[in-house]
Amino acid sequence: MTKIHPSSVIDPSAILHSDVEVGPFCHIGPQVEIGCGTRLIGHVSIAGPTRIGEGNVFYPYCSIGQRSQDLKYTSEPTFLEIGNNNSFREFCTVNRGTLPGTKTIIGHHGNFLAYSHIAHDCTVGDHVIFSNNGTIAGHVTVEDHVIIGGLSGVHQFCRLGQHSIVGGCTKIVQDVPPYMIADGNPAEVRGINQVGLERRGFVAEDTRTLREAYRLLYRSNLNVKQACEKIASDFSGPDVIARLLAFVESSQRGIIR
Repeated sequence: MTKIHPSSVIDPSAILHSDVEVGPFCHIGPQVEIGCGTRLIGHVSIAGPTRIGEGNVFYPYCSIGQRSQDLKYTSEPTFLEIGNNNSFREFCTVNRGTLPGTKTIIGHHGNFLAYSHIAHDCTVGDHVIFSNNGTIAGHVTVEDHVIIGGLSGVHQFCRLGQHSIVGGCTKIVQDVPPYMIADGNPAEVRGINQVGLERRGFVAEDTRTLREAYRLLYRSNLNVKQACEKIASDFSGPDVIARLLAFVESSQRGIIR
């Protein structure tokens, strides 16, 4: 049964599925759909067009689905889609897309801590963690199992590869390859995300191979193209190497070096 606090304001066109809970002083605008079991603790604002999945929790003062902050935006219909079982802590902000028909997309099982920000036209994968004040600008892609440290910022159009981690107070202006640790201002790749990979069940052979790939990319005299060719010839089998090489070779902004 849906529970709505009498102090909250909900547009008649909004769709709230079963077991949605809306706490005090929330505002839900038109063209918003909220999936089963999602909870708005209190003082949450959700604007549309926005579609939210099941089992999400929004803590006080979240602002979700507001218009793009891009100055090119002129009130065209743009969208936000959020998956299932995410947690958005206090003062999180998530914006819709910019150009007509574009979307900001967030996956499943994310943990977005206080004051984290997801800008227009971003794509965020599953099982991510944004620490307090973790901020991504427009058109950023965050792949699965990425962790962004507190007070860190990611420049427009950058990509953070799967299972990578960004240290606290880090400035990201180029792509972070999968499985790596990026830290500093300006950011540098410090090594592979050894602890994170072990926690997620990667076998020792994969982490050993990734350490060798890291050495060729970052600790040799080879340029990126030469390093990728050497990695491909020396380690042709593991899936982790195929994903790493595909990411590096498809980079538009270049990888952090």
